[in-house]
Amino acid sequence: MSTDKPNQAETAVSEDDTIQLYEKHKTVYVRAVKGWWASWRWVFVALTQLIFYSTIWLQWNGRQAVLFDILERKFYLFGLVLWPQDVIYLTLLLLISAYSLFLFTAVAGRLFCGYACPQTVYTEIFLWIEEQVEGSRASRIKLDNGPFNASKLLKKSLKHIIFLLIALWSGWTLVGWFYPVRDLLADTLSLNLGGWSLFWILFYSSFFYMQAGFLREQVCKYMCPYARFQGVMYDPDTLVITYDPKRGEPRGSRKKGQDHKVAGLGDCVDCSICVQVCPTGIDIRNGLQYECIGCGACIDACDDVMEKVHSPKGLVRYTSENALAQHYDMQALLRHIFRPRIMLYTTVLWAIIIATAVSLYLRNPLKLDIIRDRSVLFREAQDGRIENLYKLRIMNTSEHRRRVQISAEGLPDLEVSGDGVVDMPPAANKAIGIALRGDAEAGKQGANRVHLQVRDVDNNDVVVREATTFILPR
Repeated sequence: MSTDKPNQAETAVSEDDTIQLYEKHKTVYVRAVKGWWASWRWVFVALTQLIFYSTIWLQWNGRQAVLFDILERKFYLFGLVLWPQDVIYLTLLLLISAYSLFLFTAVAGRLFCGYACPQTVYTEIFLWIEEQVEGSRASRIKLDNGPFNASKLLKKSLKHIIFLLIALWSGWTLVGWFYPVRDLLADTLSLNLGGWSLFWILFYSSFFYMQAGFLREQVCKYMCPYARFQGVMYDPDTLVITYDPKRGEPRGSRKKGQDHKVAGLGDCVDCSICVQVCPTGIDIRNGLQYECIGCGACIDACDDVMEKVHSPKGLVRYTSENALAQHYDMQALLRHIFRPRIMLYTTVLWAIIIATAVSLYLRNPLKLDIIRDRSVLFREAQDGRIENLYKLRIMNTSEHRRRVQISAEGLPDLEVSGDGVVDMPPAANKAIGIALRGDAEAGKQGANRVHLQVRDVDNNDVVVREATTFILPR
């Protein structure tokens, strides 16, 4: 048996070195910034929240204008009512979303992440509340590093109470998109919320509170799949937030009134404000990183510093890799934006949008499902004719009351028992049983292919036709 002992180097490695599989989380204290990009970010915050909180209160034909009613299996979009049978439109919506993502990312990077993503929007709101309660970035760092006292308890408690109230309101509103909001309000005020409604309100509220109040940039860095695959949608002509190293380096501080060019310095004063304002805590001067959400905060911060030191703005700016390397002017930059790849994405996207719009416009408001009665293949009526029984489910997907006529064709003298007229309420479906009658000699023995037709009595252009079988005795 070997009795060799580990040498000193091996012992040192095993005892002193620790392999870190995960980076230790460091709190990102975001500094407030003002500027052109920050203003646009708040415009999108206001716009998205206006849509989210107010749309569910709009009324259309006496009901909620936008409602994804899971219980009734109906999606209401103003005058449009979609049923489970309309799943093709969900597919088209996903295609439109995917091609929009490809197009916007290929043109200008992570625009959605920086301005309209719910994670970004609510993090921005919560950061603003945090600043109002706890103070500036320096004050928040001092507060967190300071002793736990009454002032710290008061500020932290007030901040989290506000966070929780916004999270509860947001979770309640989100449930209102899937459950009639006026009924939800009545149930809430009467303390009569159902178990599932209460569960989903608390479930979504906890996600709002956790992700915007605590996780923040960690969602963008570790959880969001878009950050991981965005690189495959970039090319050298994609507009991204970029630091100009030729102009900025070598970086360094300078004395007031000093000509930094004479001192051999670039325009970057190494103030690190671009890092302090970044919501994900990265340094844009290290090049494009997957954590960058394209919010433009570093552009506003750097432009403000450049203005103060009397240097040209644009040290950090929206530009492309090719434009930065080859010093494109604005016209050349625009020419490279509208490249073949972008034109292809745009053409495909508009083709899908137009096809979807035309399909919705021409969509038949009547739908018909047919189920044969399996218990009795056929039976002989009193007059000697053969009857087959069926169960029909007729759907009126429009919001207009309709009277429909049921008829049959495919065999001579084939008819529907009774008058075959059904009254269909708006956005409703009915299950009815009918009998088809035909002569025993009207077709071949066994199964015969026939068609059932449902036609609007007041509008002959609205008609749906489905095939089934009519069985004659052998």
